[in-house]
Amino acid sequence: MTRKKIAILIVLLLIADQIVKLLVKTSMFEGESIRLLGDWLQLRYVENPGAAFGMQLGGSYGKLILSLFRIVAVGVIGWYIGRLVKRNAPAGVIVGFSLIFAGAVGNIIDSVFYGVIFGEAPLLYGHVVDMIYLHLFRWESVPRWLSFLVDGEGYFFGPVFNLADSYISVAVVYLALFQHKFFKEL
Repeated sequence: MTRKKIAILIVLLLIADQIVKLLVKTSMFEGESIRLLGDWLQLRYVENPGAAFGMQLGGSYGKLILSLFRIVAVGVIGWYIGRLVKRNAPAGVIVGFSLIFAGAVGNIIDSVFYGVIFGEAPLLYGHVVDMIYLHLFRWESVPRWLSFLVDGEGYFFGPVFNLADSYISVAVVYLALFQHKFFKEL
């Protein structure tokens, strides 16, 4: 897989992510929901001040550390993609890491720049725009250690997420399930 194809893939993923986020941010009120497939799939505009599932790291210093960590992680992932290309790694592995890279960059754009662009927070302190809400099934007796996967109404996978989060999640599952041989050979 060529660097040009990887760059095109990443740019297209970033454009899709940012278009959806900007449309939601500029045309919906925070907390507003639009039903797409009944109760099962909704657009629900939420601003996430922290990491995955809304987890936060100790106030403003935690937010700064999280933003800086994301930037460093993207640099490392970008470097690793370059190495994978040089080593002629399988296209599936390169695409998987490109999805992770695009998802991470998409969320960095929000947290680093959206606060400044929309006059809500200083550089590196913005919130990530989330909007996809799935009601998969109701989980009545969830173990306490898995409670972060359930919303206040008891629905499994209650967190609201975005396209960038989807890119990362799909890529991690794909790499674990279908590309594990590659990692065993390292």
